[in-house]
Amino acid sequence: MSAKPEHYDLIKKPIITEKATMASEAGAVVFQVSMDATKPMIKEAVEAVFGVKVKAVNTTITKGKSKKFRGRQGERSDKKKAYVTLEAGNTIDVSTGL
Repeated sequence: MSAKPEHYDLIKKPIITEKATMASEAGAVVFQVSMDATKPMIKEAVEAVFGVKVKAVNTTITKGKSKKFRGRQGERSDKKKAYVTLEAGNTIDVSTGL
């Protein structure tokens, strides 16, 4: 299975935070994905792009906060994160990039 161009549109970027690092110790990798991505689509995209076997996909949506910037009210955009659990023996090195 080769990576299609829409697979690269689905996975926006890896998330490297303290919580994501703790998840990586349990065999999971965290990605920011597009809002209309479904779990089967995310699984297919990760398997095609990185060449690994995916065990499970969990998603979460973070609502954008209202913030002030230079005295003007604004709102951050909503974000969708995917916690991708890999099969035993599979790894993705997110520090090297795509």
